[in-house]
Amino acid sequence: MFGINGSELIILALLAVVVLGPEKLPEYTQKLAQLVKSLRGMAEGAREKLREEAGDEIADIDWRRLDPRQYDPRKIIRDALLEENEPSPAQPQLTQAPRPAALPAQPTVSLTKPRAESAQDASLPDGARAPFDDEAT
Repeated sequence: MFGINGSELIILALLAVVVLGPEKLPEYTQKLAQLVKSLRGMAEGAREKLREEAGDEIADIDWRRLDPRQYDPRKIIRDALLEENEPSPAQPQLTQAPRPAALPAQPTVSLTKPRAESAQDASLPDGARAPFDDEAT
């Protein structure tokens, strides 16, 4: 409760008795009790309004599981690196190269993609200048 232990609470209560005096202390304790009751009422009203608007499935949520303080970034990264994903087309594919029967088969990595022949791939004739784009950066 606000980082105050029992002995500090007793000291604060005695200080309040001395500062406020015995004649005003009951009045201020009643005001404090009313404030606490009104805060509880507001919190309960907000909880009921949330339950009305969000439905009953809001009661089924495990809020402790969603607490960000429980996440360890090292564990998240380790899990992400160890999980097996389907390879994307941009990643090199492991292929089995044919091997003689005496040698064990080892995977090889193919880093080249087959390219379609296009007009840009064609070589320029001897002595011809390459096209120049003056708007290119």
